[in-house]
Amino acid sequence: MTKDWLCGEVLKAVFPLLDGRDLASCMLVCRQWRDIARDDYFWKCICAKRWPSICKRPLPALSYHKVFLTFSRHQRPQPLLPPRLSFNDLEFYIDLWSEQELIFSEAISGCVFRTGIKNPPPGISDILKAHLNGPDCKMVLQVEPRFTITLGSRISVSALVGRKDTNQIACILRDSVFDYVDGCGFRALAFAYLNFSPAHPFISGIRAWVSLLFMANGNDNAIDVFGIEIDFCDAASKEHEVLWLLDMLDWK
Repeated sequence: MTKDWLCGEVLKAVFPLLDGRDLASCMLVCRQWRDIARDDYFWKCICAKRWPSICKRPLPALSYHKVFLTFSRHQRPQPLLPPRLSFNDLEFYIDLWSEQELIFSEAISGCVFRTGIKNPPPGISDILKAHLNGPDCKMVLQVEPRFTITLGSRISVSALVGRKDTNQIACILRDSVFDYVDGCGFRALAFAYLNFSPAHPFISGIRAWVSLLFMANGNDNAIDVFGIEIDFCDAASKEHEVLWLLDMLDWK
């Protein structure tokens, strides 16, 4: 009996007792240890401790070593692929109503909407300045001239988006009411749940928000609106995330 043979027999008795991390470390010791540790029987013993049911049927063209390496380590989030459309492809259509009276109506190109407000008007709050300068993707339109709405009145918004690459239109919000006013953040908010294409049947519960950005005017019953913002911060805060979300809408 050679020394290597005796060592190999000892290793074959010890390796089934190790966990996967230790056995993987043993494969780095030397060629002999690596060659012995490659035996899938040892990895089957390890998998049987973690997933006993997986050893009750033969694996289809997959080794237990591969199973352990694939599913035992922490799965890192996969980055999104580049979106298939850009803001240059988009056009947004926004209409605001006070009761039955139209108070704002505009078609905004996607690139203008994405550029946002570069020079906020004087007099806006520091909180709102910090929000507009934040790192998240912003779709903001500066309203010129500004308009005033009376608190307590029914203010609603509809927003559609069109895409030039396919000549289709999708709905973001339809007759959503601004029923919450954030006095500290100087925003009035309305939301609606997005309708997605049947090609994405398991995506739901994602909201689109429209905010009226206003400044203090000394009147507790009215607000001066200087900007309109759309965001999807429940689900998408980066530009490529927003574009992927829009791409999945129910385009008509």
